[in-house]
Amino acid sequence: MTIISTVAVLIISYLVGSIPDGLLVARLFTGKDVRKIESGRTGGTNVMRAAGYPAGIITVILDVLKGIAATWITLAFFPAGNAWVQVFAALLAITGHNYSIFMIEKSSTGQWRLRGGAGGSTCLGGAAGIYPGALLFILPFAIVAFFVVGYASVATLAIAAGSIIVFAYMAVNGYLPWAYVFYGIGSLALLMWALRPNITRLMNGTERAVGLRAYFRKKKDQKPQ
Repeated sequence: MTIISTVAVLIISYLVGSIPDGLLVARLFTGKDVRKIESGRTGGTNVMRAAGYPAGIITVILDVLKGIAATWITLAFFPAGNAWVQVFAALLAITGHNYSIFMIEKSSTGQWRLRGGAGGSTCLGGAAGIYPGALLFILPFAIVAFFVVGYASVATLAIAAGSIIVFAYMAVNGYLPWAYVFYGIGSLALLMWALRPNITRLMNGTERAVGLRAYFRKKKDQKPQ
């Protein structure tokens, strides 16, 4: 029964993560297909570009809830708790968000592929579902990365990096199992893989700026020569 329950949790978690809420929200607000706009991702940042701030915020909230749901699904099957199943359930929710079975399509090269987002919000939800107090550190960490560092991709990676820091601290002090540190490491790997184009642009200095970096860059461009 434990094996059956584990498989059921992992499959359900992936399917929950695969729910294309960003695609649905963008269509509801504007009728646009977010996959054909800017980065083509279905996460909150790209939905915000496609359909405005309210649509983007709703998408972020729904994506966070997918991560939380994966950890709660685990508890429904394992009331006494199972750290490793919870970790892999949350990681599969991120995987589903990034590579949704509900958004399979043929690429321009004729190959079938799964579309989705970058996984930052769902990663945050997984961390919150495991330990709600993690939000007190991870959210400010990500907000600083977004507005001060000035890149949405860096803010996304900061969520996973913040998870590693929080869970490592809790594990060292004996408050949580070390298994949860693997959640942070695994989510960082998933996010880095999804953000490969952004990381390349960061290294080349061509990544799109946001927050204060975008503001000051715009002011500089508007300054009379």
